[in-house]
Amino acid sequence: MSGATQASRSHVSTPRHPAGWTIVAAKEFADHILSARFLVLLLILGVAALIPLYFAAEGIRSVAPVASEVPAIFLYLFRVSPPDFGILRVDLWVSITAPLLGIAFAFDSVNGERHEGTLPRLLSQPIHRDDVINGKFVAGLGVITLVLLAVVLVITGFGLLRLGVVPGEGEILRVVLWFLVTLLYVALWLAIGVLLSVVIRGAATSALIGVGLWLFVAVPYFGPALFGLVGGVVTGDPATQQLLQRLLPSTLYFEVTSVLLDPQVATTASSLSLSQAIQSAARIPNAALSVEQSVLLIWPHVVTLFGATVGCFALAYARFMRQEVRA
Repeated sequence: MSGATQASRSHVSTPRHPAGWTIVAAKEFADHILSARFLVLLLILGVAALIPLYFAAEGIRSVAPVASEVPAIFLYLFRVSPPDFGILRVDLWVSITAPLLGIAFAFDSVNGERHEGTLPRLLSQPIHRDDVINGKFVAGLGVITLVLLAVVLVITGFGLLRLGVVPGEGEILRVVLWFLVTLLYVALWLAIGVLLSVVIRGAATSALIGVGLWLFVAVPYFGPALFGLVGGVVTGDPATQQLLQRLLPSTLYFEVTSVLLDPQVATTASSLSLSQAIQSAARIPNAALSVEQSVLLIWPHVVTLFGATVGCFALAYARFMRQEVRA
């Protein structure tokens, strides 16, 4: 009996800290908020959203007499571009620039600690090793959530002040869903950044590789164009070409965005322009999909993005748990 009691006391004397990852997350979150990196990235993403937002508002104002015929006109703030500059769209610019948040807040999360010699001291605290990587990921995701929320609120406020258009319940729900999907997309890049930081010991090297992946995957004129070219050369089948392009998370995210921000899109291929939507609304007055129908349409894309995020973080987690960090 005494031996069992002693063993029980020994077991109780060294419990797992129930909130170890929250301590790491709080410290990392505070460091991110107070860093120059946060301010620079917030400025970049804000400018990247405000410039196309201005052109979107001007485009809606120019067709104001007939814009009332279009369902969910408020959503066009996120996806209308000037006639000669198709790339100047809020959703497209966010899809290009937002992944930089994930890379920027994760490329040195582990190897930076190792380079400065603070990782062994961090692990000497009464926290477990997985609390470190979990806390760093949660902190990065929290900062990214804050930045994206600020951008969405600025866009919404600009639309209310500039256009005087009050979004309906369905429009607000679609914007919220777009925000959540965007957060998931950036979380994938955050997991990629953590994986690079765990696998590669040099912070500069992991940053360069992360930026290279961003150029290849997130920028429309690099990865998607190359995959489409390969599919066209190898098979010549448009279906195969589209399938290869959907191997890229940027393609999945852009298709999800097209469906969520345009109730009239009934396919994940592409979205309508403002003039096409006006003509379509004039021909088919009740052609808009409900929010539930749009969600069913994009559900496989969301599941794929979520699975890729979990997979990348699981690889980083497993590798970090096996690494020797006290040397």
